[in-house]
Amino acid sequence: MDVCIIGGGLSGLTAAQTLSDTSKVTIFESRPFLGGCLASYNREDYWIEHYYHHCFVSDEHLFSLLRELGLSDCLEWLNGSTGYCVDGAIHPLTSPIEILRYPHLSFTDKVRLGLLTLRAKSLDLGPLDRVPAVEYIREHLGERIYTSFFEPLLRSKFGDRRNEVSAAWLISRIAIRSDRGVEGERLGYLNGGWHLVVDEMERRLLNNGCTIEKGIPTTSIERVGEKWLVNGRAFDTVLATIPPQEVARLSGIGEFTAVPYQGAACMTIGLDRDVTDGIYWLNMKDTAPYGAVVAHTNFVPRERYGEDIVYLASYFGEKPAPSLKETMLSDFCRRFSVPESAIHWSELAVEHFAGPVYTTGFADLIPAYEKHGLSLAGMFSPPNYPERSMEGSIIAGQEAARKIMERNHG
Repeated sequence: MDVCIIGGGLSGLTAAQTLSDTSKVTIFESRPFLGGCLASYNREDYWIEHYYHHCFVSDEHLFSLLRELGLSDCLEWLNGSTGYCVDGAIHPLTSPIEILRYPHLSFTDKVRLGLLTLRAKSLDLGPLDRVPAVEYIREHLGERIYTSFFEPLLRSKFGDRRNEVSAAWLISRIAIRSDRGVEGERLGYLNGGWHLVVDEMERRLLNNGCTIEKGIPTTSIERVGEKWLVNGRAFDTVLATIPPQEVARLSGIGEFTAVPYQGAACMTIGLDRDVTDGIYWLNMKDTAPYGAVVAHTNFVPRERYGEDIVYLASYFGEKPAPSLKETMLSDFCRRFSVPESAIHWSELAVEHFAGPVYTTGFADLIPAYEKHGLSLAGMFSPPNYPERSMEGSIIAGQEAARKIMERNHG
C-alpha cells in the first residue's frame, strides 16, 4: 500500500513510523526541515527549539516513544518557576509564600484560585465545552480575579477571540499545570533538545524505506478512480496532518468543517544576562507585543548553552503584525533594560496554523480520523482536545495510522 502523509510534524512522523513496516510511505513537508512546531535551530554549539517545549508526568505515549527511540535516558525532570510582570515589576508566583505576597489579589481571591486549582482535575469537562471561560471565571472566582489575573493571560494568548474560549480549555490547562511543589512545576525536557526525537525518527524512517520530501508544499489533492493524486502523484491512501480547512482548499471537498486556528510568532534570543530574576515563565500583565517571556535557561541549566536563552511568545489571527521582529526586540530591550550589545543573536519563528482556538462548542468541530476517504490527524484531533500537546499529537498519529491499517489489512 502506497501512503502519502502530508506534513512532517509529530503526528505525521508518528503515523509514518506506525505504517512504514507494512506500507510504502511518502512524507511531503512544505518546510526544509521536519518536526513542525518541534523543529530546532542549530546554533553550532547546541540545538534549541523554535518554540518552547516541555512535557508532563502524564505523557505516557511520549515516554513510550522515547523508549522505542532509545532516548529515555535523555529525559530529565526540572522545576519550572512562574511569575507575573505587572506595572514593570516582576512578581514570583512559584512558592506558597510568593503567592501570598502577591499584591494584586486579595487573600480571599488567592484562596478561591487555590481551591479551583485543587478541583480542576476532578471537574467534568464535557458541560464546560459550551461555557465561555470568561463567564466561568466571573461566576466562580469573581470579577477581580478575572480582571487582575486571567484577562491578561487570555488576551495575550487569544487576542480578540478571548471571549470565545471555553471553560473546558481553561480548566484542562489549570489541571495539567497543577503538578507543582514549593520549587515550581515539575516539567520534562530532553537533555540535548527535542531535535533528538525528530532526528532519530527521520533516521529510522529512512532506514525503513520511507521517502521524505522536504521543501515540497502540497498544492493539490485529487481523487481519481481508486487512487488519490497528491501533487499529481498516485497513492492508495492519504493522511493529512494539516488543518481540515486546508484539506478542503486543496482537495475541493467543501464538507470539511473549519477548525478555528491561530498563528504564533515566537522570538528566540541569545543574550548575556538573565532578565526575569530567575523565573522560567513570566506572564505579562503589562501591554506588550508578546504575552510571556519564557527564560529557557532558568529551566534548563545555562552552562549547556554558554549564554542565556529567552523566548518571547506572541499569537496572532490572520497574519502577524508588520515589522514584528523589530517591534518585539525593541520592546524587550527597553522593558528589561537590555543594551543592544547584550544580544548575541535572535530568530523569529512564525507558524500561521500554530494551534486551535478552543472556542465554545469546539468538541462538535473535531473531525473524525477518516472523512471522504481521507485520513486526518493532528492538533485538531480528539487526543488534542481541549489542549494541544506533544502527547496528543503522538496519539493522534498512531490512532489514524492504525485505522488505515485496519481498513486496508483487516
